[in-house]
Amino acid sequence: MRKSEDVKTCNNLPNFIVQACDRYADKVAFHCGPSQLTYKEVEEKSRALACWFQHYTALQPGDRIAIQLPNILDFPIAAFAAMRAGLVLVNTNPLYTPREMLHQFSDSGAKAIVIFAPFADNLAAIIDNTDIDVVVYAGFAGDEPSLDCEKQVVEIGLPQALSTGQDEVLGPIVSPPDAICMLQYTGGTTGRAKGASLTHRSVLANVHQFEARLEGTVMRGEELFVCPLPLYHIYAFAVNLLLFFSQGNGNILIPNPRDLDGFVSLIKPHKFTGMAGINTLFVGLCQHDGFKALDFSSLKVTFSGGTALIDNARLAWKEVTGGDITEGYGMSETSPVISLNIPGKEHYGTVGVPLVGTIVEIWDVNDKALPQGEVGQIVVKGEQVMKGYWNNAEETQQVITSDGYFKTGDMGKILNDGCVQIVDRLKDMILVSGFNVYPSEVEHVLSCHNDVLEVAVVGVPDDTTGEAVVAYITARETVSLDDIALHCRKNLTPYKIPKDIRIVKELPKSAVGKILRRELRAES
Repeated sequence: MRKSEDVKTCNNLPNFIVQACDRYADKVAFHCGPSQLTYKEVEEKSRALACWFQHYTALQPGDRIAIQLPNILDFPIAAFAAMRAGLVLVNTNPLYTPREMLHQFSDSGAKAIVIFAPFADNLAAIIDNTDIDVVVYAGFAGDEPSLDCEKQVVEIGLPQALSTGQDEVLGPIVSPPDAICMLQYTGGTTGRAKGASLTHRSVLANVHQFEARLEGTVMRGEELFVCPLPLYHIYAFAVNLLLFFSQGNGNILIPNPRDLDGFVSLIKPHKFTGMAGINTLFVGLCQHDGFKALDFSSLKVTFSGGTALIDNARLAWKEVTGGDITEGYGMSETSPVISLNIPGKEHYGTVGVPLVGTIVEIWDVNDKALPQGEVGQIVVKGEQVMKGYWNNAEETQQVITSDGYFKTGDMGKILNDGCVQIVDRLKDMILVSGFNVYPSEVEHVLSCHNDVLEVAVVGVPDDTTGEAVVAYITARETVSLDDIALHCRKNLTPYKIPKDIRIVKELPKSAVGKILRRELRAES
């Protein structure tokens, strides 16, 4: 595996970060609106906060710290400081409800948190039932927040913590490659969220693997990436916050990508060269007049992941920007990237070939490898695979085999050219009269209809067929259900045709824009 000269000697994330800061000190690392951070400022501020953790709290290396921030400049400062102090990151969605926060903080045993101050009330509601006793507030204007709780808590604003820690000396921290550096909680779309234990080795391995795939496309110190995917999500964390940062490439942080007017205003002043997104974002931007008026002459690469890229999104992006979308595949449990198309040589409808050093096989229900072209469960082996689920040996044993293969729970096949094609989630498969129906196939057909904007397909109980196919769509005003039904009959065998097509104003989505089929199933 090729590793770039300035990072190949790094075996932990703190060293990885500091080397990048030293090499690119005067370059701008992060933009957010009118503000920015140079690499030198990132180093100084993250060191100051790490010193504050070391000298003014009882936190010890290996303790867990939650980072609950949107994409603002405080995020890299907080995350890098935690690593440099030897703490284990627990990335947390700032929009979580108190119930969701309580589960994640209790399960991880978090002892500290850096939180977006406007949402501090949610923390106040549950902090007495957690181990958290250190709270750092970021993103506040005016008076510093104060929690109304019973326990003794150290509370401080981020600016004060930086000021207090800046004159201290950062003590040495030993971070072995196989030590856990992050607990990345899965989306919980199939049940209670579980913490994937990621090590310095697994995360850095994936950074190098991804970099190798982009060789010749992404150039060191020359790129500026738009970062709308949340940094608390493993993809943006590993690719934007770590890989692109390590290369001396800048990131434009988008705090709220759902505000398309704000999104466009943040990127308009810049000659951006790359971006990552998902279907809903691509479609929304391509319908926005302000976005369509931007200059895309510098755009070199656009990545898609998280959910299958639909043709409507890909074609709209091509029409508006002139660029292609490069689709990949990954999971929290694999740090995250498993496979990626080669930029400029995309095989549409696939997630590309596995990254270097990554073995992908297709297994049947008896854990036996299937030949090329047959559908089964996708399994993965490589350095990027997690250590296991945090405090959950039973779940870990169910998904990681004794010889190191991770069972993804996704159904797919490997094509003749080695590209991986995902068919669907194993748990989302619909059984109609004994026939397997993959929702993604039906969704693809529906998405090809001009009046369909977004679609989600689920299975519902049926007295006659066991399960029946139901489609939920958002659509243009000109939509005709009869026309869509005819479109389905032309393109699907009878048992795959939706028994019911329901038009809704919007589809339920996770924080990163994934459509939540389970909520639609519950509604059905």
